[in-house]
Amino acid sequence: MEKETKPQEEKKTDKKAKKEKKKKDPNALKTGRVLSNNLYVLKIIHKVAPSFLPTYFIWSVGYAILDFLMNVWLLREIVNRYEMGRPATEVIGMLIALIIADLLWSLFIDTLPSFVYPRYRQKIVERVQSELFRKASAVELECYEHPEFYDKYVKAMDNAYNKCMEVVYSLDGLIWSVVSLSSTSMLLFLIDPVLIVFGLIPLLFSLVRNKQNKIHKERSDSQKKLDRREAYVQRTFYLNEYAKEMRLGGMHKLMYRKYTDTLKEYKALFRKYGLKTGILHIITGSDARLTSCGAMIYAAYRTLVSHAMMIGDCLVVFNSVENVAWNLTRVATVMTEFRNHAMYIEDYRYFLEYKPKIQQNTEGRKAGSGDLRLSGVNFTYRGAEKPTLKNINMEIHPGEKIALVGHNGSGKTTLVKMLLHLYEPETGKITLDGYDIREYASDSYRDNFTVVFQDFKIFSMSVAENVLLRPLADGDEELVAAALQKSGAYDKVMSLKHGIKTTLTREFDEEGAVLSVGEAQKVSLARAFTNDSPFVILDEPSSALDPIAEYNMFKNMLEACRERTLIFISHRLSSAVLADRIFMMHDGQILESGSHEELMQKNGRYAELFRMQAENYAESESEVTNHA
Repeated sequence: MEKETKPQEEKKTDKKAKKEKKKKDPNALKTGRVLSNNLYVLKIIHKVAPSFLPTYFIWSVGYAILDFLMNVWLLREIVNRYEMGRPATEVIGMLIALIIADLLWSLFIDTLPSFVYPRYRQKIVERVQSELFRKASAVELECYEHPEFYDKYVKAMDNAYNKCMEVVYSLDGLIWSVVSLSSTSMLLFLIDPVLIVFGLIPLLFSLVRNKQNKIHKERSDSQKKLDRREAYVQRTFYLNEYAKEMRLGGMHKLMYRKYTDTLKEYKALFRKYGLKTGILHIITGSDARLTSCGAMIYAAYRTLVSHAMMIGDCLVVFNSVENVAWNLTRVATVMTEFRNHAMYIEDYRYFLEYKPKIQQNTEGRKAGSGDLRLSGVNFTYRGAEKPTLKNINMEIHPGEKIALVGHNGSGKTTLVKMLLHLYEPETGKITLDGYDIREYASDSYRDNFTVVFQDFKIFSMSVAENVLLRPLADGDEELVAAALQKSGAYDKVMSLKHGIKTTLTREFDEEGAVLSVGEAQKVSLARAFTNDSPFVILDEPSSALDPIAEYNMFKNMLEACRERTLIFISHRLSSAVLADRIFMMHDGQILESGSHEELMQKNGRYAELFRMQAENYAESESEVTNHA
């Protein structure tokens, strides 16, 4: 009995799996959503450039009508009038009138693509990209760490403008085809109603064409992932930041192997889709030929055998039925193109319509100084098996110097990102001056902090702009110079050809400067000396500095932050000696807290690590302790 029921159960399971797959199929957009997505793009374009679409489509309608009159209707009139013995002046008059109309239309309309459309396109590009940039700056940091979301973001950035314009081109093609199809079909119907039957044949191929576009989308999506991997491997071979490691050990061999593996996957992708796309292309490419051949045989029979059709009408059939078939095919193709566009626009809309977990508060309180408190804060990264922060309770008073110490992965940087409201706690809350940080205006709250991250970035801009993280204004040169002096980068920067106006990196400037990691870190540290925000956060600020440079940097930082709250992360516990309070973190929890002397007296985990490090820098410990 079990043997009989098992196959039935498996069949039910297979059916259910197929239904689920169909539901989850990202390409299976409903017709309403397809229409909505394409209209969404057209509304954006119309809002940015109201006269762009009307003039663009009027241009198409005019040319489609003139094309019909010049190449179809005029041919019929010339031959039939000649066959009936009508005067040549009638035909010549019509020909001259159409030529004049065509020239005038061309002179008027052809100026649009050259002078008007480029300006419109620039506006559209600016609108589309600026919306994406604004959204990218608004979504929470966690989104960039989620592969599926990030993949949609990359697709949106890669295809947004092109897909917007492709919708316009498809609609333009549809308008042209409908006008041309309507006028030519009407003429063919007047000649012989049976001819319309031949023109309907391409509609039977629309389902095949729809399948062809779905397969193309699947292949394109799979190929994009391989393209990104291939581009990454290429970057490791030519970018300066990878040059040293690529020449050590066998890394170049490993990356080359990854490259060859990617090529194998390209081949597998071709094997998977190549035959399908080839067959579908042959099928969809044969509809126009079948239509035109059938109609031509029918017209020849009606003209030469039954003499029911005039020679001019026969020539129109020979000349136009294939055009009708092509236009019908084009209409069907455009419908599938709209569906194809809609699938890409879905990624664009998904990104723009995504509601961030951390909402931008523009009407909230204005932030200032005050106690910064974390109460029962827990946080787990999406997809992680265990929490990164567990029941964090911490209170930081104005003007305090706080050190966060602990091994890599203990949660220090995540804690800092929580303080900056880049992440939202799962449970617990963070308050500033007694108010939940969500009550503050987002920009005001984050402007309250000056931050230098461990993985700082140097931009291909001037030294001054890298320090200020904004354009250089009047009076800023003295501010930048003072900040560079305090961070220890002043002498190096002033030795450069253009001083603080020297471009960093040579990516866009042959006279640009390439700094060492230590020098670049000093430039990034100068950012902390350029304003008087109540809070300063330094994430591993001295990882690339020698002990003396580190000591001088902290000495200057403490001087600059005399009345400001300073929070810094450091693996070198000698730096923690300078802090008012130290929080020792381990496995997402605060293991110990107190001053250096208090924690050494506790003889716990902090004291153990400090003594362990002291064996390697006994001299440095003595020097730093004497200056504390």
